[in-house]
Amino acid sequence: MNLSMMPALLLAFQDTVSKSADGAVEAADTVATQTTATAADSSASGWVLFLVVVAMLVLPFVIGQALAKAMRLKDLSFKFGIVLFSLTLGLAPFVAQKLAGHPLSDALNWGIDLAGGTNMVFAVDHQGAEDLQKSVDPNTMQRMVEAIGRRVNPSGTEEVTVRQVGRDRIEVIIPGADPEKVDRIKRQITKLGSLEFGLLANEYEHSALIQEARSLPNNVDELRRGNVLRAKWRAPGEDPKTKEIKPVSEEYGVAARTVERGGKSVRQFLVVVEEDPKRRITGQLLRRAFEEIGQSGAPVVGFEFNTQGGYLFQRLTAAHMPKEGAGYKTRLAILLNDEIHSAPSINDMIGARGIIEGDFDAAELNELINVLNAGALDVPLFPEPVSEFTVSPLLGIDVQTRGIRAILIATVAVFVVTAGYYLIAGAVADVCLALNIILLMGSMALIDATFTLPGLAGVALAIGMAVDANVLIFERMREEQQKGSSLRMSIHNGFSKALSAIIDSNVTTMITAIVLYIFGSEQVKGFAVTLFIGLVWNMFCAVYVARLIFDVAERKRWLKTIRMFSLIEPQNVDFVGKTRLAVGGSLLLMAVGLGALFLRGRDNLDIDFRGGSMVTFRFEGDAPSSDEVREALDKQFESSISLESLRLSEDAGAGDVLFRLRTVEDNVEEVGKQVVAAFADSSHHLVQQSLQYGDVAPIPAEAPEGTPANDFAGGEQVEVTLAQPILAASLSERLVDGLQSLRPAGTDASPYPDATDLLRVTPKEGESTDKASVFVVEARQSVAADDLKSVLAESKQQFESEPAFEEKTTFDPAVAGDTQRSAFVAVVLSNLAIIFYLWFRFHQAQFGIAAVVAVMHDVMIVLGLVAIGALLSNTPVGPYLGLTDFKIDLSIVAAFLTIIGYSLNDTIVVFDRIREVRGKNPAITEQMINLSLNQTLSRTLLTSSTTLIVLLILYVLGGEGVHGFSYCMFLGIIVGTFSSIYIASPVLLWLARRELATNARSLRPVTAG
Repeated sequence: MNLSMMPALLLAFQDTVSKSADGAVEAADTVATQTTATAADSSASGWVLFLVVVAMLVLPFVIGQALAKAMRLKDLSFKFGIVLFSLTLGLAPFVAQKLAGHPLSDALNWGIDLAGGTNMVFAVDHQGAEDLQKSVDPNTMQRMVEAIGRRVNPSGTEEVTVRQVGRDRIEVIIPGADPEKVDRIKRQITKLGSLEFGLLANEYEHSALIQEARSLPNNVDELRRGNVLRAKWRAPGEDPKTKEIKPVSEEYGVAARTVERGGKSVRQFLVVVEEDPKRRITGQLLRRAFEEIGQSGAPVVGFEFNTQGGYLFQRLTAAHMPKEGAGYKTRLAILLNDEIHSAPSINDMIGARGIIEGDFDAAELNELINVLNAGALDVPLFPEPVSEFTVSPLLGIDVQTRGIRAILIATVAVFVVTAGYYLIAGAVADVCLALNIILLMGSMALIDATFTLPGLAGVALAIGMAVDANVLIFERMREEQQKGSSLRMSIHNGFSKALSAIIDSNVTTMITAIVLYIFGSEQVKGFAVTLFIGLVWNMFCAVYVARLIFDVAERKRWLKTIRMFSLIEPQNVDFVGKTRLAVGGSLLLMAVGLGALFLRGRDNLDIDFRGGSMVTFRFEGDAPSSDEVREALDKQFESSISLESLRLSEDAGAGDVLFRLRTVEDNVEEVGKQVVAAFADSSHHLVQQSLQYGDVAPIPAEAPEGTPANDFAGGEQVEVTLAQPILAASLSERLVDGLQSLRPAGTDASPYPDATDLLRVTPKEGESTDKASVFVVEARQSVAADDLKSVLAESKQQFESEPAFEEKTTFDPAVAGDTQRSAFVAVVLSNLAIIFYLWFRFHQAQFGIAAVVAVMHDVMIVLGLVAIGALLSNTPVGPYLGLTDFKIDLSIVAAFLTIIGYSLNDTIVVFDRIREVRGKNPAITEQMINLSLNQTLSRTLLTSSTTLIVLLILYVLGGEGVHGFSYCMFLGIIVGTFSSIYIASPVLLWLARRELATNARSLRPVTAG
């Protein structure tokens, strides 16, 4: 068992219990710090927590000792305690929910497909970006998406979607709609996240600079010499708990001033800025931020610089250490989001590590750590989303019911088949499988992992594959009994001889999981975490718990012999002799499949990988059901679509429901027309829109006295009125598109190729800041009045010729190109790691190379079969085989990653037997491989059959929620079984022969000529 997991899991349980006692539902990001915060809030709850911890640590071992004593097996007391302790950890989150009066299902986080969630769209603050002298271009937006993804999903275990929408907006979709969680994520998203270290100017060292800064007008906060920033007036930040301005001491002659900002008096302090930007100490030099305990015992944010940052920080603090008899100390200014967070005195030289103190609670502490680790946003976002909706579950109730029913039936089938074939030993395996499920689900609950319907299917699949370790052990026991070994010796040898194959197959898959987590995309990380946890508990249950049960049963004489069915007897099949036929068939199938793949082109990819167009619309009166809307749209759109039902709030009425359609079609206007056509003959009518606009008037070149300067002064402005309220961002995008598409007579180029910053659309005073009907449109001086009128006239015509689309824009793929490349790199690196591990374990690189060749073979074959299945779905054969227009989405990617793990597992079991048969013989022969394959054939077929039963049930009964996933996995198991016999082993033989031939040539004596 991986004992290193226990402290984290234990702390997680403590947090769950404390939250239940306080009536809270939200799970914390970092459990240990929440425990500290809860204990500080109430000494009573602290004592309860302490008693729970003691009970969890001690009671399982006390009960284990008592049980061992009662059974007269005192030497097994510690093992009993370990098993009971693990069971306690697995049940902890569910028991805590039950004690708090919540359903057991509340212990798990459900994905958007099962439980819906919250959809928010954030807009870039162009004025803020301009103030920072940064442009909003595609590269900037890509970095913004990546940084926000790291902030809201640092572990990669949550099903959070972050992607670009339109030119300057970012969409974030969060599973669940808990208001506290949504508010926390909003803060994480919109915080600029900039960290900076400087000096507070003091009269002793910076008198000239202070005098110069004090001469600045009150509305100017930055002192520049030429184009170089030398100092800046900055205010303290807000205390996260009290919401009051943090006190900053003015001792040691620091420079301060009071100014008016937003009608309030604000105290500002002068921060000295390093002249050379390369020597400024910022968050870009951070290696990591983390939680630690400060000298006062309270949690603080620790930080660690990279080499350059450590050198600069050491240089800064060394130059300003206290001087004996000087009577002052230099103060360090720590700025977060350009506000002074703290200002400690420099007492000593500081190197690469330091801390940021503050009166943080656990959520704020982790929020700050996540923001710092994710990195600063390139440009600011508006703090409030331009749209925020509650999203209904993406899968209908019928689809959910079918999928979950199929998963339950498949799980029960595994238990029945295992017990039916292996009898008493199978019953032991079923006990271990049940414990495996508890531990896996409990662990996923403790780390806040999100479960989707394919994810639940993956759990059922993991249970089917978990039988493999038990089958290995039982088949070894069978061999020992056939040799005439006693029951005790059969149990001992069965476990010991199977152990190396179990370890090698699981460790190689663990290596894959670790590499995928380190180098993979955010979407892949969640899979890697689940895979790793499942493997740890699988090994623990199959090797540790099963052995304990067998030992107890044998010593208490409850088990006198091990009987099991034997339907697959070892044969003398010449597998190697059929290599050419098998390889030829594989190459032919691969060629056909890859041909189908290239024939379909981009149609192989789903919305997750392609992006496309997005329109949001509503109906007059009461809205139809999601199923009715989907049925109408499916008839109109040839490509697959995604439909979301949106509500402004959970209790919104039927008339407040909107529908958001996503499709891989690139032409937004064409998509709008198809939506209109889909409901042309329907009894439900789409809400229509109209647009009216007033006279275009010049904006005064100078702002009236007492009002802030207008960046659009000298340009044009006009009032626009719409029949249906919409988002300002939606109207802005329409007008910007119109301006960019203008083509003066006789030219093919637009005079406004990038009009994003040329227009500003704001709701008229008195209108809602969310959706409005009356807007003021402002254009910069560079936009001709006639061009603005032309765009307004065209927009009026467009609005009145189509329904009132709330949004009509493009969206980026959830899995961007860079993300796809990082996932590919992760797979390549994991394969290299596997080669090196097997090289180490088997003392020859050929084993690793052969295993990787088999894996690549399986992936290419199944990839081609996905394309073939999609093409056949449009033929008469398709409906009989249950084929649909399969497209590669995130669930199918998860299936491919699982296939890699299964293929490795299967191949290494065979290789382990080859190593055993080979002994100390330096050569690998056909006879060795055939003997090994025949000896492991029963295990190979039994494991494959059990897993295929699960997948067949999921494919036939599971419905569209798990259809693509189960299709891929079903084919993957068949192909993986085939490749372990007919691809991996022959490749190993070929490589071994080449090495022998090479060695023989190198040893051949050279004859003198």
